Amino acid sequence: MVIAGFDIGGTKCAVSLGQIAQDGTIRLLDKVKFPTPEDYREALQQLGDALEALLQKSGVSSLKAIGISCGGPLDSKRGRILSPPNLPGWDHVDVITPFVERFGVPTALQNDANAGALAEWQWGAGKGCRNMVFLTFGTGMGAGLILNGELYTGTNDLAGEVGHIRLAEDGPEGYGKRGSFEGFCSGGGIARLAQSMAEDHLRQGKTTAFCPTLGDLPSITAQKVGEAAAQGDELALEVFAVVGKYLGRGLAVLVDILNPEKIVIGSIYLRRKSLLEPLMLTVLREEALSLAASVCEIVPPGLGEMVGDYASLSVAQYYLRGKDNGADWD
Repeated sequence: MVIAGFDIGGTKCAVSLGQIAQDGTIRLLDKVKFPTPEDYREALQQLGDALEALLQKSGVSSLKAIGISCGGPLDSKRGRILSPPNLPGWDHVDVITPFVERFGVPTALQNDANAGALAEWQWGAGKGCRNMVFLTFGTGMGAGLILNGELYTGTNDLAGEVGHIRLAEDGPEGYGKRGSFEGFCSGGGIARLAQSMAEDHLRQGKTTAFCPTLGDLPSITAQKVGEAAAQGDELALEVFAVVGKYLGRGLAVLVDILNPEKIVIGSIYLRRKSLLEPLMLTVLREEALSLAASVCEIVPPGLGEMVGDYASLSVAQYYLRGKDNGADWD
C-alpha cells in the first residue's frame, strides 16, 4: 500500500511517497522539496499540488493515508498548527481538513520530534523496542517518546520538550533559557557557545581555525566548529567537550526518569559521534542510576540522514496501525 508524507518546515517543505510491504517495511518511492511559502494557504496548496504530481508520476491510483510532520506547538488531535516560532502567520491552522477533502484519505499530524521517533521505532534503530527516546539534536533539541509500545504525546502535545530542561545555572541560551539542554546541545546552542569561547580565546592572543579574527565571531556555526574539531583544532575540541558533557547530563535525566532501552540521537550526534560519545558516556555513567544506564543503548539513527524523509510517512503508518483498518497491500 502507498502512503504520503508532508514535512512542513520553516524554510522548506517536502512531500514524500512510500510503499509499505506486508512485513511493515517501507520503500521510498519519490519525494520533492520546495521553499516554504510565507502564506500558509499557498503552502497547503503547493503541498497538495506536489502530491498530485508525485502520484501521477509514480502511477499510483490508490493512496491509503497522509502523515504530516511539523514543528510545534500543535494540536495533533484537532489537526491544528498553533503558531510555531519558525512559521509566522500559521496561527491555529487546520492542516487536516484540506487534504482529507482533496484526497479522501485519513490524514494525521505530529510534531517533528514525534515523527522522527515513529520513523526510527517502525523502521530504524528503535525497531522492536517497547521504550525508546528519539532526540532531534539539530536546530533545536526535542524528544519523541515511545513508552510501553505507544507514542506518548502528553496532555496537550507538549511531552518531550527536553530542550527546556535547565542543566546549568548559566550557559548558552536555548529554548528561551540560559544553561538549558537545548542551549548546550543544538546547532544554535553550539554556535553561541563557540562564539563565547572563541572571543575569550582570541582576546588572549590565541588562534582557532573556525574563527581567525574577532570579526568572524558572527559567522560561527556548529558545522564550522565540527569541521575544525574533526581536524584537531584545540578550541573546537574544547567546545565539543563541553557539549558532550552536557549531553551526558541531559541523557542521565532521561534514563533515570523514563528507563528506556534505547535512546536514538539524530542530526549533529550522527555526524559528530566520535567527538561526543566518549565524554557523553563517561558523564552518563557518573550521573545516571547504574541499573537504568546498564539497559539503555545510545545510538545514532538507523535511518541515518534520511530519518527526516521517513518521519512524515511514519505518521501515516502509525495512524493506520492504530486504526487496524485492514488496508489492502497493493
